[in-house]
Amino acid sequence: MVAVIRVPKTKRARRELLKHAPKLVETGKKTLVLHGTKTSAVLNSVLSDIYHLKRDNAVKFTKKNDSIRPFESGGESSLEFFSLKTDCSLIVYGSHSKKRPNNLILGRTYDHHIYDLVEVGVENYKSMESYVYDKKLAPKLGSKPFFAFIGEHFESSEDLKHLKEVLLDLFRGEVVENLNLAGVDRIYVCTAISPTTVYMMHCALRLKRSGTPIPRMELVEVGPSMNLVVRRHRLPVESLKKEAMKTAEHAKKMKNVTKDPVQGKLGKVYMPDQQVGKLALSNDIKGLKRERREAKKNKEHSKKQKVNPE
Repeated sequence: MVAVIRVPKTKRARRELLKHAPKLVETGKKTLVLHGTKTSAVLNSVLSDIYHLKRDNAVKFTKKNDSIRPFESGGESSLEFFSLKTDCSLIVYGSHSKKRPNNLILGRTYDHHIYDLVEVGVENYKSMESYVYDKKLAPKLGSKPFFAFIGEHFESSEDLKHLKEVLLDLFRGEVVENLNLAGVDRIYVCTAISPTTVYMMHCALRLKRSGTPIPRMELVEVGPSMNLVVRRHRLPVESLKKEAMKTAEHAKKMKNVTKDPVQGKLGKVYMPDQQVGKLALSNDIKGLKRERREAKKNKEHSKKQKVNPE
């Protein structure tokens, strides 16, 4: 069966396609949360908590999906279809089996194709509901988090290096240039216990007076917390990685050019000294023709006065 490629015929359709296309400067990434054929109560709670943390920019599917096997050839086609349908570039997929209990797969896509995958097992899980704390300290929706990666294994172990990149992409939110300290009210603390195990906990930040302009911070654990044991991971294909790592080329700064909100683009032109006083003037200058004509008329008029004296 040959797939039919539909070309957009209206400007509105073209604009919609451009919104879904890869961008050199990325905006906020959406997350797709979905279940496998079989899940456990622990895994359902994990997926619900992840969706709660990212509910401002996430989509959650509640139905079970039978045909998704991300690490098998051809098994990722359903994920890529759902990524295209929901315009999500981050994927959280949960499944449960006897061989891999409480299995969680974290993945990223580029141009709605699977970029990389990390498979972890969830152990010693504590949900957000199991923590008792002052609800006024609960992190607000859309706030920016801190990240703390503790342990030398994040630098030496390839598995944890990859997991670190995926966790940063999953929970950091939209990249901003300027940040208000009041908008940072949470922190994710990831401790490398072994070359394949990470203890991850989510804490709220409490700001207190310190007698200086910089407040003193206290951590209040608000959940969830869990051990993530790396089981499998798949690195990106080199050609796809090269395409995804492209960055926007910064335009060269033009000298003597400024932009004004009212007048638009303005430029300054510097002219060297012409030294007009030292230029040699010839008789062929057009500006002198009028003077010659006037002088000739005056001369003829004076001759007529001499010939016809009164």
